Amino acid sequence: MASDRREFQRLKLAKPILGLLEGQNALILDVGIGGAFVEHYGTSEPGRRYHLLFRWSSEDVEFHCEVRRSAVVRGSGESAVSHTGLRFVEAIGASDARLQDMMATFVGRVLAAQRMNASGDAGDSSDATLAQLGAARRARARGYLMYRYLNGTWSRDPTNSPRQPENGFTVAAYEDEDELETLCRAWEIANDEGRRLIRLVAELSARSMRR
Repeated sequence: MASDRREFQRLKLAKPILGLLEGQNALILDVGIGGAFVEHYGTSEPGRRYHLLFRWSSEDVEFHCEVRRSAVVRGSGESAVSHTGLRFVEAIGASDARLQDMMATFVGRVLAAQRMNASGDAGDSSDATLAQLGAARRARARGYLMYRYLNGTWSRDPTNSPRQPENGFTVAAYEDEDELETLCRAWEIANDEGRRLIRLVAELSARSMRR
């Protein structure tokens, strides 16, 4: 799980999503572009394969998954409840795009709320702008842009890698400059958790270049 979290950010869900893990009820506690963390009945072990399904905007989101880590958190035997980290191995149908839409929507709302709290602005334009980062992947371009914030100044450099820097974020090169300006301003006033969520939005953008 530690190595997965270094590679991909995950969004901790304020309200778990009900899903099906191999046809049995499960709760998705957090989710990212590379995997999910779920609560389910029974036990599991690293390397085991599962089918995970949940709904977003009345559409199915389905992945073939592989267990990276699992631990029993309460109960035992047939009544055991486990927390399991899953790596997404293969998306079924349009599930990859639906997952990214869902995450862009959730993260956009969180960041918009943080911006409004910091600035005292009661408007909702930030939410709309940030959420568009997920929809913008429908455009196409080559490469990425790495934004780094050092000593109060932003640098922007073309790169061939989607790697997320510690002091900034990397997005697909096609993203709109006004939207990226909004993301930079959000970074400047965000706390550590807010900046982690900004990297998650950036991962959604960078991920779209590889689909």
